Amino acid sequence: MKPEGGGNDGGGEIGGGNDGGNGVVFEEGSSSVVADRVKSPEQRPRDKDMRTATWAASPNHGIVFDDTWKLVDDLEVLIKRLKTKQMKDSKTKSENSDVFSDPGWSRELGPSTEMNKQIVWDETRHDYAVFVKDLGVLRSRADGSRSREEAFDGHMAIGRVLYDQQLFKESLVCFKRACELQPTDVRPHFRAGNCYYVLGRHSEAKDEFILALDAAEAGGNQWGYLLPQIHVNLGIALEGEGMVISACEHYREAAILCPTHFRALKLLGSALFGVGEYKAAVKALEEAIYLKNDYADAHCDLASALHAMGNDDNAVKEFQKAIDLKPGHVDALYNLGGLYMDMGRYQRASEVYVRVLGIWPNHWRAQLNKAVSLLGAGETDEAKKSLKEALKMTSRVELHDALSHLKQLQKKKLKGNGNGEDSFIIVEPSKFKTLGEKTTLRQDLATALDIRSFQRITRLFRCDVELLRKEMNETETPLSYSGYGVPEKSIRKAALECIIRRLLSFLKAETFVGAVKAINLKILSVLDESESGRVDLGMFFAVLAPICGGPPDKRKRVAFESLLWRPVNEEGNGGKIKKADALRYIKLLRSIYIPSQSMSETLEIHGETDTSLVSLTEFLPLFDDQDWGFGVMSTLLKLENGDRNRHGNHVCSVCRYPIIGSRFKEMKAKFSLCNQCYSEGKVPPNFKQEEYNFKEYANGSEAVKDKCMWFSSSSHQSKSSSGTSTTANS
Repeated sequence: MKPEGGGNDGGGEIGGGNDGGNGVVFEEGSSSVVADRVKSPEQRPRDKDMRTATWAASPNHGIVFDDTWKLVDDLEVLIKRLKTKQMKDSKTKSENSDVFSDPGWSRELGPSTEMNKQIVWDETRHDYAVFVKDLGVLRSRADGSRSREEAFDGHMAIGRVLYDQQLFKESLVCFKRACELQPTDVRPHFRAGNCYYVLGRHSEAKDEFILALDAAEAGGNQWGYLLPQIHVNLGIALEGEGMVISACEHYREAAILCPTHFRALKLLGSALFGVGEYKAAVKALEEAIYLKNDYADAHCDLASALHAMGNDDNAVKEFQKAIDLKPGHVDALYNLGGLYMDMGRYQRASEVYVRVLGIWPNHWRAQLNKAVSLLGAGETDEAKKSLKEALKMTSRVELHDALSHLKQLQKKKLKGNGNGEDSFIIVEPSKFKTLGEKTTLRQDLATALDIRSFQRITRLFRCDVELLRKEMNETETPLSYSGYGVPEKSIRKAALECIIRRLLSFLKAETFVGAVKAINLKILSVLDESESGRVDLGMFFAVLAPICGGPPDKRKRVAFESLLWRPVNEEGNGGKIKKADALRYIKLLRSIYIPSQSMSETLEIHGETDTSLVSLTEFLPLFDDQDWGFGVMSTLLKLENGDRNRHGNHVCSVCRYPIIGSRFKEMKAKFSLCNQCYSEGKVPPNFKQEEYNFKEYANGSEAVKDKCMWFSSSSHQSKSSSGTSTTANS
């Protein structure tokens, strides 16, 4: 794709091509560089424009020295020879470019195609080794040129020819050598970044694009036309690492530099959607579509953003536009199926998933969703078949649970999907009573389950709280001032994303994106209520600490230390924090993690007149207060410790899934509920009572122990009564 406003050579956006979303770098004129027949130097100047790729004659990126043409001619002969030898066994990978979205958001589905027609080179063969050896001779000839500039020209040209023939590893060697010859030139860094990205080495691609960006900015107007492309490619490389907020900044910069860059706007919208910024995503995607109305991927992601905002009717229309433009667009079809399921149109959803499977037969998620939608449509037998097909594709534990669930539904002969009005009734909270001190209150469990779900999405429970302390000790954060003149260690969201990446370094890129989205929606949206794009880092650490891994006492201590680390508390307070700040923190904590808490109740620090200080010892009771603090943490710890506990063959009497975690047994009617159904107040419809008394069993052994105690008690009473009668008889 040619960059707007620049030269004869597009520079090659990652995934640029024809904006069809084929996956990686496309550069203008990726056809064969020279004709099959080697021509004489006399002929060369006369017809080089006719026989070369566009880039070769470009004033900015083309071949400068005549000896470089000789290298290119000889290289073409080597490539043709290699291609001829490998042609018999080699296969060309032709994929339907309609299937995948552009790099960026909304591509859950597998690896993208690299190019419409991908050449597969067998690097293990002898002829390939001979080719590499001969190529080394050409590189040596380039190195032996009369000047540094000519050597640079030779390596760049060899690299471009190799790149066009999809010999990416070999082209990378040339571009890296060119970087050594002219370190401040933008082009070799840019090309090397493209190669690294195609090879899946996103971190190294990012580093090269940053070097290209630095060189372009230092070079003044000379490389100005290439800046938007560098920003876009850097953004895509960052997304490859999962750094979506950081990518947004570069897409935004590209769109500012080149307002007609519809691809930058599309990628910006997709990335914003990826981190939960739905309104901003819709705006960017609509702008991209305004500039390019037939942009199927933009329609697809716009539909997803509209669905996330609850605008389902328009979302369906946008998905349909994407599918009309690209009938085999898997992303659009798959997401449309999910939308129909959310709307309760199960039959329509199953039909869409059938279309997905027609394009991608081994897509297990589509197969699973087809089973769920058939279940929703009341076709239990067909759902079971579909689920078994999904099991053949993958052996994930949730599929085994789903199959077990289906069997339970069939046994109980529940109507519909097992979740209709006939399968449960919802009881008001006052009718749920607890037996024993260990039994969790229904509302506390509902809140703790919500926090636990957030922990699972973000994987923060696997992040030791000690890492927060390490970040505070090692992070140099300059002071900034709020509108009220209060000093803060605030940080931009993109910089904060880098800290989160270090904390969650064990996550794969795609999982990390989901974690950042959840953190942005739940935490950053509250901490950055003014939408300034900056966050108080100390308060962020304090809010994160209670849900990280580690002993509860250490979590609370690190939360306190995070508040102490903030400028408002750290000066001359003798290891104490302002009570007003402690209360503000606890109210923030509740507003983030406890849905019933209103943000309007949050104390504003600038309006507080209480200047008293509290130590850690005084802070802990405030934190642990059941009504006004974060007392729900004790229930959360119980969930953390028991979320792998299974209870033999016990299934929930409402949802029919195997019980994992705690089992809540109603002591009179003797039915059992899982965590979720208990927290939602669901009971089987055939057990209508004025009051329900539940006892919680954290694991199966507790229930066995309780049963043994009951038998022991019954046996003791029986013996006592027996002994009394014997004495009387005697």
